[in-house]
Amino acid sequence: MYKEPIFLKPVFQERIWGGQKLNTEFGYDIPYKHTGEAWVISAHPNGPSEIVNGELKGKSLIEAWENHGELFGKAKGHSGEYPLLIKILDAADDLSVQVHPNDEYAREVENQPYGKTECWYVLQAEEGAEIIFGHHASTKEEFQQMVDAGEWDKLLRKVPVQAGDFVYVPSGTIHAIGKGIVILETQQSSDITYRVYDYDRTDDQGNTRELHLDSAIAVSTVPHQPVEVDQEVSYYGGLTSKRVVKEQYFTVYHWDLDGEAEMDMEHDFLQVSVVDGQGWLTVDGNVHEVQKGDHFIVPNGVKEYHFSGQLECLVSHP
Repeated sequence: MYKEPIFLKPVFQERIWGGQKLNTEFGYDIPYKHTGEAWVISAHPNGPSEIVNGELKGKSLIEAWENHGELFGKAKGHSGEYPLLIKILDAADDLSVQVHPNDEYAREVENQPYGKTECWYVLQAEEGAEIIFGHHASTKEEFQQMVDAGEWDKLLRKVPVQAGDFVYVPSGTIHAIGKGIVILETQQSSDITYRVYDYDRTDDQGNTRELHLDSAIAVSTVPHQPVEVDQEVSYYGGLTSKRVVKEQYFTVYHWDLDGEAEMDMEHDFLQVSVVDGQGWLTVDGNVHEVQKGDHFIVPNGVKEYHFSGQLECLVSHP
């Protein structure tokens, strides 16, 4: 049985709103002036992660999922896609106002396996930073009228955020990350986005980006539904584990380690992103140094593991 963490190499995505913080804050060798996203744990065909250690070094996470399903507790014959995608986003400018479909719409209309429910943990936020989360329309007709009239300030709900905030974004929620925010995003493994509004921005050639208003209005939740998440704190030696969301597609935790923690493996597999600090992970007697910017999977078959050091992590499982 495979008993070592699976470390992964980020895949970078150029975005009109991206910046340089994935380099300056995380030390990544980024390829673009406007690097907006690092897909840090990904088995999505638009940006699959590469495994950088162990027997599967050089293979993609897609190959591991398809050919070594036992690492993820995947039953033989299970043909579904890898369920989750983890990203770090650097919003040097406002992201477009957008919305994502649910599973049913994604399958019926886009021929894709998953819709997109997501959540954000705010790693950094400049003073006065805001997100767009939801809208003020009561009906689809009112929503359409406000869009047609360009009444964006009247339509969109703006919410201030700061580092340490958590935001759960179910499919159908109108949303946008604002300028000056860095987030870690946990989401279904989907790349379907319907743009509602893009501030009339143009690219280097003077072209505006495509909007998808018909699809956006079709999938948007109207009226906006406030979301409450059930959070819970647990302690394991020097580790404080705050479960920030537990829902249909994923459970996400914020871990704060100061010292040592012995952990039992309670899930099919565990995704871990180190967002600050430095420490050590011991699995089956083998010690692995981990630090800010590392992302790895603790695979199925590991019974227990040990962390030590000073670490801040975002952790998730399906």
